[in-house]
Amino acid sequence: MPRRSILIFAAVCVALAAVIAVTTIVLSGRNDATRNVLEVSETGQPLVGGPFQLVDQDGRTVDQTILNSKWSLVFFGFTYCPDFCPTTLGVLKAVKEQLGDQAKDVQILFVTVDPERDTPQALKDYLSSDGFPQGVIGLTGTPEQAAAAARAYRASYAKVGQGADYTMQHSLTIYLMGPDGRFRAALAHDLGPQRSAEVIRRSMARG
Repeated sequence: MPRRSILIFAAVCVALAAVIAVTTIVLSGRNDATRNVLEVSETGQPLVGGPFQLVDQDGRTVDQTILNSKWSLVFFGFTYCPDFCPTTLGVLKAVKEQLGDQAKDVQILFVTVDPERDTPQALKDYLSSDGFPQGVIGLTGTPEQAAAAARAYRASYAKVGQGADYTMQHSLTIYLMGPDGRFRAALAHDLGPQRSAEVIRRSMARG
């Protein structure tokens, strides 16, 4: 192989190694939920969403068909959450305000990761706060049902502490699902109302 070809080949190898290294660093800096969202099926569809059966804050049994015909923002949290959950719900209220008339086509689902404490009535009381969006659908169920829903959305959570003072650690991703019930985008909890609304509008435009 001529010397010039050898040098070009070596340069390409170095560049490729750099790209791989940077990609590894970027992915390793993301949380587990984001890495899971990146998993895709053989058809290229992200492996997010799927069958579930839960109960809403009015005691009605619901399943994944609740997503049909609406754009949905699905968020996992719990009513005893001291910071991220109320902050995120407040941001989602601002997101709907940013969307204007398009907000009527968007519903918000708050799925508990703490079904032992988050009864339908507890969710109803919690979501009635003036600082939260109107019409948020709270979902709970048995621990097994809640775990199955979290697995479907690649959401992670863990109980921390013992006794009545325990808390829950959980992932913070907001999942934008299309009116066909399929995943469209993952919104970071700290993306902000304006940028989140832009992502939703772009997804709506693509259908």
